[in-house]
Amino acid sequence: MPKRPPFALERSVTYRLHTLGKLTDRVTQQAYLDEVGIALGEGRCLAAVGAFGPLSVNDLAGYANLNKGQASRAAQTLVEQGLVRKEAAPSDGRGVVLSLTPAGSKVWARAQGVIARRNEEMTECLSAEELRTLDVLLDRLVSHARARAVGPDEPRDG
Repeated sequence: MPKRPPFALERSVTYRLHTLGKLTDRVTQQAYLDEVGIALGEGRCLAAVGAFGPLSVNDLAGYANLNKGQASRAAQTLVEQGLVRKEAAPSDGRGVVLSLTPAGSKVWARAQGVIARRNEEMTECLSAEELRTLDVLLDRLVSHARARAVGPDEPRDG
């Protein structure tokens, strides 16, 4: 029986994706604080409401890649800061709908700049062709992972 090569954790896709995420989060966290004035978690929620809103808390959790409790706390912080409006959901008296306030729209515009710049910084080491290939491969990986995800708290976007 042939000998199996040793397992190299540092070469696994999941390990490298997690490492990449953690490394980029550190820089992005500081950029959100410096340029937008809010923490990364709230920034991701603000970005989700700005891009996909109005949203329920469940939808916000999916779009911001958080669990429902994290999304609810971040949304409440954004409401207290006057950046997000929370209104009763028309279809469900117990639910809420989150949307940007005029002040939130201004902060969202600044956040879009951070997001665009961080994406450019992350991918500047790739050629245009490599970037197109990465785009296709990431879409495929996200779709594949989403199809295998189980449970109500699974993130909608990665």
